[in-house]
Amino acid sequence: MGAIDATVNLTLHILPDNLLLAGIFIAACFISLSIGTSVGTIVALTPVAVGLAEKTGIDLPYMTAIVVGGSFFGDNLSFISDTTIASTKTQDCVMRDKFKINFMIVVPAALVVLGIYVIQGLSLSAVPQIYEIEWIKVIPYLIVLGTAITGVNVMVVLLLGIVSTGIIGICTAMGVFGVTPAENMNASTAFFDWFGAMGTGITGMGELIIITLLAGGMLETIRYNGGIDFIITRLTRHVTGKRGAEFSIAALVSVANLCTANNTIAIITTGPIAKDIAKRFHLDRRKTASILDTFSCLIQGIIPYGAQMLIAAGLAGISPLSIIGNLYYPFCMGACAVLAILIRYPGRYS
Repeated sequence: MGAIDATVNLTLHILPDNLLLAGIFIAACFISLSIGTSVGTIVALTPVAVGLAEKTGIDLPYMTAIVVGGSFFGDNLSFISDTTIASTKTQDCVMRDKFKINFMIVVPAALVVLGIYVIQGLSLSAVPQIYEIEWIKVIPYLIVLGTAITGVNVMVVLLLGIVSTGIIGICTAMGVFGVTPAENMNASTAFFDWFGAMGTGITGMGELIIITLLAGGMLETIRYNGGIDFIITRLTRHVTGKRGAEFSIAALVSVANLCTANNTIAIITTGPIAKDIAKRFHLDRRKTASILDTFSCLIQGIIPYGAQMLIAAGLAGISPLSIIGNLYYPFCMGACAVLAILIRYPGRYS
């Protein structure tokens, strides 16, 4: 219904021209946090980054890597990200609490990377561009962020986002908010486009739903036959404390993500095992959910065969390997996550 384009245009509009690299990174972080998907952010911003790279002479893989890195900031933190939902549901914790822990771990990484981009981009300037901003279309994202932060149930949050998007889209098509309707667009067309968009979203999640059902059945079969206990025993045989248990969970989800190339599926697959490890070693479920999400996003953000990397490389017309060499944020996020386990941070949840 135009909400993604409106958010992209708003973000680029408010960015200072003399902070091009940092601005693109901030845009990727904000958009991914708003829409809850790294893929959507990459699809929306990569063409913009490619155009800016061509006009400013910035290395194209470097500019594309900024978008890819920033997109995983929101994928990891957003309340409506499938990884956030999967990690909190498998660990039976509240999204708001998991968000607090994740925020304290990854924001320092984002600030470090932002500082690097600020320093490197001071000598650059963006080509002046005028973006048409439809402020009204940003409201659904603000509603989603606001209700999620206040602790509203995730189903209610998503329902409010869907309903508000539909209402605003239909009203915009009718010219209610003073916006000139698009050609051949009216209320009935917008209404069916709304349902079409929901159908597209459901279709896109169909594969994930099927895999979730299959994974659930498979894991229960493995559990019934003692497989889960065997995996936990082998994985934690040299673990003597909480720090080692957290590292074992991080290793478990990382290996799963390397094999599946899908961070959500990796979390769903390893979540029940991680929950059992957390119970055995008395780990905080909120910290466990954060570890699952953060390390799965780390691996997903650096493998050349992941959907995000392949899409970004395809849109930019470059090799995924050239992007990996220019990534900052995923590696910095991973370093902060490892450090958080080593120093037992944040202390309240460790």
